[in-house]
Formats: sequence, C-alpha cells, structure tokens
Amino acid sequence: MFGQVVQGHTTDPAGARQAMERWARHVSPGATGWVRTIAGVTHHGTFIALLQFDSENAVGINSGRPEQDRWWTEMRGLLDGGVTVENGVRTEAFLAGDPDRAGFVQVVQGRVSDMARAREHLHAMQKLWSLHLTALLGTVTIELSGGRFSRALCWSTELEARAGALETPPEVRARNQAAQQQLLVGQPESLDLQEPWLYSAG
Repeated sequence: MFGQVVQGHTTDPAGARQAMERWARHVSPGATGWVRTIAGVTHHGTFIALLQFDSENAVGINSGRPEQDRWWTEMRGLLDGGVTVENGVRTEAFLAGDPDRAGFVQVVQGRVSDMARAREHLHAMQKLWSLHLTALLGTVTIELSGGRFSRALCWSTELEARAGALETPPEVRARNQAAQQQLLVGQPESLDLQEPWLYSAG
C-alpha cells in the first residue's frame, strides 16, 4: 500500500468539493491502482486529502495521465497559498467497518520519536478499538519522512466519536496516553472534517 497526503488552503470549499467529485466520476476510473481517497475542508479552510494506491508505481502512472494533469491544474487553482503533495514511506489501513459510510473524519498529524514502536502501539490499540469503539469504521495511517504521520480516523458520526473517547475503558485510555507521552514529539494537530468527501475504487 502506498499513500499520498495533499494539503493546502481554500476559500472555495464548494468548488473544491465539486472538483473532487469530477475527479471521482471522470478521472478515477482510469487511475491504475487507486484504492481510496479521504478528503475534506475544515471550518478554517484547510484542505486535506489522504490518497491510497496499491503501489508507488501506480502513483507515477496516474500522475503521467493527461486527464490527471488537466484536473490537477483545475484543482490547484482552487487552493491558495502553499500546497504540499507528499509521498508516504509506509501506509496502513485498518478497516473495522466501511469507511465510505463515515459521517465524520478526524485527521491527526504529528511526529513520533520511534516509528517502529509507534506502529506496534497502533496495532495493539486497533485490537482494543475493535472491541470498544464500534463507531470507528476504520483508519488510514500514512507514515512520512522524519517520523511524521497523518492518520485519518473515520467515524459513523461526530457525536459518536466524541462519546467514544469518553466511553473507552479507563485502562485503555491510560495505556494510550502513556504511549503517547513516550512517543509523541510535540503536540499533534487535529483536523476535523465534519463533511468528509469519501471515494473508493471498490
């Protein structure tokens, strides 16, 4: 699995969404190896998209398509200021349900001191989430260079996401908090997508 993170700012969320819908309808059918896109705009105008492909080679093939280039020129015009497109070094998806049915997505971005240990902790937590967080439909984690990561958590609804954080057993919360204190470098940033745009090849 290979991932990309696209991030920028827009003053036209409706236009950005229309552009993404056009990509899903007209460009994605020819996108070799494309698996899933989780995207949206926060209340502050931050645009974020996490893209999954089955390989890095598939990304290169897709980027070379004329229709993809034309679409990106259009999309880039809707994003003001600096826009970053960053390839991941490792990507993992955890599917507890159907992420395409998510009504709320929270994207957490941060940096850890030891990515291997952080990955082990994530795998352990995913088993516990399966038991205790039924509203969590899945996650996509894209590991980036320098120990950084972007993780999309796909929830049934925002209300259930907030409630789930409180209803998780105390011992599970304590285990997660202890690991975060040991591994996180600085404070992670959370981007709330209250109207997520979800697309998948399946």
